[in-house]
Amino acid sequence: MESSSPKKNYPIDSASGPKLILYSYWQSSCAWRVRFALNLKGLSYEYRSVNLAKGEQFTPEFEKLNPLMYVPVLVDGDVVISDSYAILLYLEEKYPCKALLPVDPQLKAINLQTASIVSSSIQPLHMLSLSKYMAQKVGPEDQLSWGQSNIEQGFLAIEKLLKDFADRYATGKEVYLADVFLAPQISVATARFSIDMSKFPTLNRVYETCKALPEFQSSSPEKQPDAM
Repeated sequence: MESSSPKKNYPIDSASGPKLILYSYWQSSCAWRVRFALNLKGLSYEYRSVNLAKGEQFTPEFEKLNPLMYVPVLVDGDVVISDSYAILLYLEEKYPCKALLPVDPQLKAINLQTASIVSSSIQPLHMLSLSKYMAQKVGPEDQLSWGQSNIEQGFLAIEKLLKDFADRYATGKEVYLADVFLAPQISVATARFSIDMSKFPTLNRVYETCKALPEFQSSSPEKQPDAM
């Protein structure tokens, strides 16, 4: 953390304003998927920016909310949840309006599997800390090719998983959890890693459909109050 960064307080205060508080950073794909889900469910929330570039996640105040010092963090009254996967499952249980998981057990499992692949095998490769570390170790060009190779491997696995189930969206005609995880990740992968999505026609079709949704557009990084 830069020593010149101003200290921030992150109090848990549910007495005023919207019940839900989201600690977010505009460029975080993990926070993006939570914003997308909140919009789909029609849930209002207060946006509190945590500037990762300035190291605001490393303050003692934020560490109380999330000891791992990552965004997003969701505060719902006295409940504090970090990790986007946990947040989305919590929202699904607590706020079942506009379900993000289908009733069908197989389709539900496919949504969860897709979300798991994105969160465990693809998204970590986008992290600023890892990108900087790899660039220092192997150089920017090799870091980019390494990232591209691993991201494409993850996308290929999901492409094969969804090819017999996808329609307008990942597992049919409705937006579900798989779409919430996929769309932001594809956007980041194409912008930062120059991934050619024509290699993954199913995923590309799903992404193009999601891009047209107002809930996705309003959750996009450039629409956030801390966007630069």
